[in-house]
Amino acid sequence: MSFLTPVWNYVDALVHPAAQQDALTAARHRAFIAPRLLGSFAALASFPVYIAFRGVPSALEIGVFAWLVVPILTAYFLSRTGRYENAHILSSLSLTGLIGVVAWLTGGIGSFAAIWLVVVPLEAALSASRRVVALASTFALVAAGVLLVLSATGMLPPATEIASEHGALAALGIISAALYSTGLALGAESLARTSFWLLYAEEDRYRLLARNITDVITRHGRNGAVLFVSPAAEDLFGVKAGELSGHGLFDRVHVGDRPAYLTALADAAAHGEVRSVEFRIRRGADGDADAGQFVWVEMRCRPFEANTKTGDNEVVAVLRDVSDRKNQERAIEIARKESERANAAKSRFLATMSHELRTPLNAIIGFSEMMFDDSIVLNEARKREYAKVINDSGRHLLSVVNGILDMSKMETGNFEIEPEPFLPAPVIVSCCDLLALKARDAGVELKTRIADLPEVVVDRRALNQILINLISNAIKFTPRDGQVTVSATCDGTEFTIAVEDTGVGIGEEDLPRLGEAFFQARSSYDRKHDGSGLGLSIVKGLVKLHDGDVNIHSRLNHGTRITIRLPIDCEGRNRVADPIRLVTQRANEFAAVTKVLVKKSA
Repeated sequence: MSFLTPVWNYVDALVHPAAQQDALTAARHRAFIAPRLLGSFAALASFPVYIAFRGVPSALEIGVFAWLVVPILTAYFLSRTGRYENAHILSSLSLTGLIGVVAWLTGGIGSFAAIWLVVVPLEAALSASRRVVALASTFALVAAGVLLVLSATGMLPPATEIASEHGALAALGIISAALYSTGLALGAESLARTSFWLLYAEEDRYRLLARNITDVITRHGRNGAVLFVSPAAEDLFGVKAGELSGHGLFDRVHVGDRPAYLTALADAAAHGEVRSVEFRIRRGADGDADAGQFVWVEMRCRPFEANTKTGDNEVVAVLRDVSDRKNQERAIEIARKESERANAAKSRFLATMSHELRTPLNAIIGFSEMMFDDSIVLNEARKREYAKVINDSGRHLLSVVNGILDMSKMETGNFEIEPEPFLPAPVIVSCCDLLALKARDAGVELKTRIADLPEVVVDRRALNQILINLISNAIKFTPRDGQVTVSATCDGTEFTIAVEDTGVGIGEEDLPRLGEAFFQARSSYDRKHDGSGLGLSIVKGLVKLHDGDVNIHSRLNHGTRITIRLPIDCEGRNRVADPIRLVTQRANEFAAVTKVLVKKSA
């Protein structure tokens, strides 16, 4: 076939550029152009041989050979315009005209040329167009009808009278008809083979896409039942694709998302519109490591086609894993809420600090100006009173600033604790003694219940600050004739300190936010109790640095109980204390106790 390669290349070059974009269309154009060019040129080339055997040709024979130029012109028309159906119509019309003229001159309907009328619709069948086949059949039937009428009316001589005159032409016509029909059959077979291989290649591409695409493609029938599911379902859902057939996919949809899932499929089937829905679906088979886990998927479904048996519309859907996007949206939402919380904290900080700083500063400035003004006569008692107010206001400012600095250090991770071994009972008693005067002035009874506590290894300064903040808050929010109880117990490797009061309590809506910096329950500019809102935040931060936890139980108007649990040894339960440090600590404690006893005996 190598010697025909230039011929096929030339035929391919004649195919219109618009038809070359589609393989099947290009094959149809080649099947139209090639037999007409090759057949016409071959017939024209055989004309001298025909003359040599036949002798001087008749006018009819010259006309038949001259007609061979028409197929060449038709092929040229298709090559230049790309109008495939029009070219077939022109070919059918010209072939019908030739057959009609030859049959009219050679005996009418009984002529050897009449057999060619059968070829006209067969040739048109290659166009794959009902319109072309209908026109070609009409041409052939009209020509046959005219020839039949002319023969029946005696307007044409009988075919037997001219058979001997055109015997050679008749033989050539029959042979040509057989060869032309063979060419048509070969062309039809070539187109069928091309269509088959194109269809197979297309199906192979779809199979390749279905196997390798990460999205899952499903086809749904009546009531959402799955009729087909692509192999990608195994990677997405962790089960074989066959397990999702029928209602297997529906059974894996989260119960809360099933109405939305079915609604999307029903709308796509009933209204013929594209629907999109997101839902959770369980992945993994029973017994797998990831069984019971839900992933978020997005499903876009559209109507596919109607089932010819049931008349129901089918739906094709594409499912895509959107868990990562959902996680990002959740992270963005958390970040947004955190930003709002930070803005609210900033607003609370400005509102609280403007009150907490302005009040003592006004006292300091006011009383100091009165003491500085020579026109105001103050006795010694009044001066000492003003000096005490200024001193108390300054200490309050220092306490607020220290609280802010400590909170800032804990939030940035720069606050370091220095654990040391000591007995916690004396520290708790010392803090209670320190605040006893404040409790007495407030009319609050301060009680202690301390069990036999072992030696602990924590930051002494941090424990002091925790206790002072909790006890002072309890006293502050407990009305006169109330009671504050400080208790301490030990439980294995942890010890517990609880501060309980009979005060105003905390509302349920404020409990979750207790411990946020600058947050104050029922806060306002004219609230009854002052404070910066940092006390409990600092307590939580210090307890967290010791790997402990804080529990708060409270009811409005029924008091509050705050319990802290700290490890006995925050540096490690198996840590052995430094002997020199331990002896020094015990000596200091013994000296302190001796000093107290000597003072009491005096």
